[in-house]
Amino acid sequence: MKIFISADIEGVAGVVAPAQGAPGNVEYERARRLMTEEVNAAIAGAYDGGATEVVVNDSHGPMINILPELLDPRADLILGRPKPTYMCAGLDSSFAAVFFTGYHSGAGQNGVLSHTVNGFAFTGIRVNKIDCAEATLYGAYAGSLGVPVALLTGDDQLQQQCAALFPGAQVAVVKTALGQRAARAMSPTNAHALIRASASAALRKLGPCEPYVIGAPYRLELDLSSVALADLVAGIPVATRIAPRTVGFKAPTMAGVIGWIGAVGAMSAQMR
Repeated sequence: MKIFISADIEGVAGVVAPAQGAPGNVEYERARRLMTEEVNAAIAGAYDGGATEVVVNDSHGPMINILPELLDPRADLILGRPKPTYMCAGLDSSFAAVFFTGYHSGAGQNGVLSHTVNGFAFTGIRVNKIDCAEATLYGAYAGSLGVPVALLTGDDQLQQQCAALFPGAQVAVVKTALGQRAARAMSPTNAHALIRASASAALRKLGPCEPYVIGAPYRLELDLSSVALADLVAGIPVATRIAPRTVGFKAPTMAGVIGWIGAVGAMSAQMR
């Protein structure tokens, strides 16, 4: 049984500040270690639950956050960017389930460090009118391959926004949001125990989990952070200007949706 883990950092217990997700400071070095340890808990739980192979995709920012030398050696690790389908690079229909660890709520929502994909570029992302967190987008991508999401770990606001999309999935709430940059968190030891137990339970109870599917064709709407950025993005020949800060794209697949989001996010660097 092959399991795919997409690992983010903002939903990790003990992470509450932007600096903890940005390389180049002491707090980031602590946060990446905490991220690696939570991924290890999910790997251990997956093997407890019957996994025979685990692949981990580093899904935060530069996508070189997980410390390879500290990662459970039973798992393979995907690092770096750009890469196809970004937060789910390496996922295909041969996997039995997906785990999303360290995930968070979406742009414009309550929750610790809430955003969707690129906090500088996007103030909202919708696919077929569905307001998307990262779990929504990548859960739908997994669903398009026939693979269910079986585990979510993060804060209580991730649970509130996204748990209903994945009936039968286990949700490990490791912290409670007190604001966008404040939380009451479990100790790392207790968070690891919860994640490991939840990962094991997810695979032992995998039967009720159904893939989350957003039906094709896809209409992507991006609310940009400024009119100037929307001006830039609207210059793409196939883009449609919907509103002063909103640009739309059509895509035949969820992979295409993710590709447009990645491309626009990369373009936004021109406006910093």
